[in-house]
Amino acid sequence: MVWYALVSTFLCTLFLPLLLFLTAVKLWEMYVNSGRDHSCGSPLPPGTMGLPFLGETLQMVLQRKKFLRMKRQKYGYIYKTHLFGSPTVRVMGAENVRRILLAEHRLVAVKWPVSVRTILGSDALSNVHGPQHRNKRKTIMKAFSHEALEYYIPVVQEEVRRALRRWMRGGSCVLVYAETRRLMFRIAMRVLLGFEPEQIRRDEHELVDAFEEMIKNLFSLPIDVPFSGLYRGLRARNFIHAKIEENIKKKLQQHADDDRKPKDALQLLIENSRRNEEGLRIQEVKEFATELLFGGHETTASAATSLVMFLGLHLDALRNVREELRQKELLGSYPEERTLTVRVLEQLKYCGCVVKETLRLNCPVPGGFRVALSTFELNGYQIPKGWNVIYSICDTHEVADVFFNKKEFLPERFMASAPEDSQRFNYIPFGGGPRRCVGKEFAKVLLKIFLVELATKCNWTLLNGAPTMKTGPTVYPVDNLPTKFSNYFDKEVIHTE
Repeated sequence: MVWYALVSTFLCTLFLPLLLFLTAVKLWEMYVNSGRDHSCGSPLPPGTMGLPFLGETLQMVLQRKKFLRMKRQKYGYIYKTHLFGSPTVRVMGAENVRRILLAEHRLVAVKWPVSVRTILGSDALSNVHGPQHRNKRKTIMKAFSHEALEYYIPVVQEEVRRALRRWMRGGSCVLVYAETRRLMFRIAMRVLLGFEPEQIRRDEHELVDAFEEMIKNLFSLPIDVPFSGLYRGLRARNFIHAKIEENIKKKLQQHADDDRKPKDALQLLIENSRRNEEGLRIQEVKEFATELLFGGHETTASAATSLVMFLGLHLDALRNVREELRQKELLGSYPEERTLTVRVLEQLKYCGCVVKETLRLNCPVPGGFRVALSTFELNGYQIPKGWNVIYSICDTHEVADVFFNKKEFLPERFMASAPEDSQRFNYIPFGGGPRRCVGKEFAKVLLKIFLVELATKCNWTLLNGAPTMKTGPTVYPVDNLPTKFSNYFDKEVIHTE
């Protein structure tokens, strides 16, 4: 009897968990299949849904590029998966992405994961819909008008020059990604949120650390308990909100508006809220400002880091940049007093191509999230109502046949007078449709200024060569791109070691 009891205990210990696991898997498969809309004749896209309840979120977060490449190779340009707690269809390719981006409010609507919506807030531009989205977008576009961009340029130049002088000082190693994040953060705080330089210098380290903590936990499990990712992200967000609220109250005390200069985005939003029938809602303004700060510095820091990397690896492209600057009389002396203008920047065609090619290969934002409002068909497959849809920017760039030698860094590909339609939706670094990046023109101006100042002031050497790139949530080098900078005017040759 003792042996019988021991064997029974052993079998229960071994097989009961296995039986429960297999049952859970079967129930999971039934749940997944129940999502299919039987009124639609098309099948679900191919793919797998991963582990019960967890789906494939962990594999995607931990393996990212390897995971996504394997999925694309196995299932093609449209496949199903289960991410961030929801059944999801991932979409790439110009025509497929075009359908998604132009179907806003008809077939799909924006829907970021719960953690993103919770941290950024329900009133953030990326989370609102319909008239509320259109009105907010219209308001903020005033902050990126031609006149406003002209006003921002001297501030951007001042901050970039100060940063480059620091990078060149002493010939020490500079972690470019960490430094560009701080640089772009200062620029965004000044030109988008209207912070004074003294405020930024006083709170910079605390604000940057808080913002990095918030971004790190933006995509996390939706569990708000002490020490969880969402909990840490919300604590960091609250600290940022407190600092932004201080600035809002300061702006509210300014009774006389100064119409002699363009207003920053935060000021425009405050004035727009004042005109609303509901009156000023401080929480709404704080959420919008936080999102603006994320979009205005995190993505540009990623792109600026990639510019340093690509030009450090492709010295012929850097020579071409400098030749164009020399022809425009922007190189040849140390033009510290020279201020750029939007018109001058628009004339720098090759520099513009370098920025475009950088965004093609290393697009800062890899994609976007939508949810199906009703069941619809896409390239022979059904997308069931309620399923999430992720459109991939990075994969769409990778598979676009309109670009020759797609893996090569070739800025001159954008010099060709190809029809605009041939690149439409094959090249979408700023998204498309009614939710196209509101700060697109500001980002292009900012990156061109950074490129001009970098090429006219510095020589640099990448100490580790080409780095491994990672996404979280924007694209960045895992080693922070350690680089040695020197003064271009000390020795007018490009480092080749």
